[in-house]
Amino acid sequence: AGYESAAMTAPLAHIRVLDMSRVLAGPWAAQTLADLGAEVVKVERPGAGDDTRQWGPPFLPGPDGAATAESAYFLAANRGKKSITLDIAGDRGREVARALAARSDVLIENFKVGGLARRGLDYESLRPLNPGLVYCSITGFGQTGPYAARGGYDFMIQAMGGLMSLTGERDDRPGGGPQKAGLAVSDLFCGMYATVAVLAALAHRDRTGEGQHIDLALLDSTVAMLSTMASNYFATGAAPGRMGNAHPNVAPYQLYPTADGHIVVAVGNDGQFARLCAAVGRPELADDPRFAGNSARLAHREELNAALEAALAARPGADWLALLAERGVPAAPVNDVAQAFADPQVRHRGVKVELPHASGAAAAHAGSPLRLSRTPVRYTASAPTLGQHTDEVLREVLGLPPGEIAALRAAGAV
Repeated sequence: AGYESAAMTAPLAHIRVLDMSRVLAGPWAAQTLADLGAEVVKVERPGAGDDTRQWGPPFLPGPDGAATAESAYFLAANRGKKSITLDIAGDRGREVARALAARSDVLIENFKVGGLARRGLDYESLRPLNPGLVYCSITGFGQTGPYAARGGYDFMIQAMGGLMSLTGERDDRPGGGPQKAGLAVSDLFCGMYATVAVLAALAHRDRTGEGQHIDLALLDSTVAMLSTMASNYFATGAAPGRMGNAHPNVAPYQLYPTADGHIVVAVGNDGQFARLCAAVGRPELADDPRFAGNSARLAHREELNAALEAALAARPGADWLALLAERGVPAAPVNDVAQAFADPQVRHRGVKVELPHASGAAAAHAGSPLRLSRTPVRYTASAPTLGQHTDEVLREVLGLPPGEIAALRAAGAV
């Protein structure tokens, strides 16, 4: 089957999304909806486009091996979309945007609070045109509150939201101090919450015909994702701190050195702990009162780690991983990105996908993890080039004749 053949079986094949967002959180949400079959029209600034188009190198290699103008960053969050260039600062461009919103089911935007109201493109202005519109606003701090007018970026939010206080080594150890995550996780958290919220709002619309405004904030999403750490704080009144690669609630559950590198051991119950002790040649540790149960192991974490590190240092990591897998003890290698994509399980699951790009290259993507038995994810194409679908969208969505499209282009509206 080709890329298009199963489009009508996609769960969101009946949905059109107007993606007026840029960078990562909003585009990530819109890309997930595209993976599920929605038609996603990405609105970009003429001549420049989404800021991340310039966020390189690296850039996509073309068919001849030379770099194209398409940044790898942009490709990561914009596959399967249609790109239209539109100057919403001008009257004619705004009217086109309003007409597109009137014919869309979902609008996603991440302008500063009030930024689209001045252009008549906020929810209240569009609601009379399209009462069923699901309008999703993504900002750093939300539409209300003392910080609402501020711009918010992922790095800031990881710091403010408590995440950096939990990430990295303890202050008294080498390399200690606050550390951000290796990815823009606050953006990604918020993008996934946006996807959930949009789907919930569409479900509500299916029952009532009523659209609504979704107010999502990177800060809210990051604080919500503190999850177990928030619960630990609420239960004790003490803010948890950085623990490096150790777990605050479970032991042994961390990174351990072996004869040739590190492995992760993640023991979740007493049975696994006993099997670990036997596997490393220290069965008596399972009967030691200091380690009898998770609470005791947490209280004597240092002594336990000293014993396990001494045992694990005797053999290479691959040997331990094979033995621990055989004994039913959860453990894993520490893969880099290349090793992760080369892993047999990742390859079997088809997480890497290659999609056609307008440059003529085949662009590799980290595909969707969603596995739906009746309505599977379907990919149409890689990320679009800037304005690749402007004429198509104006013609097919708005029904504009060639002369009107040419006039819009001559006026600089598109």
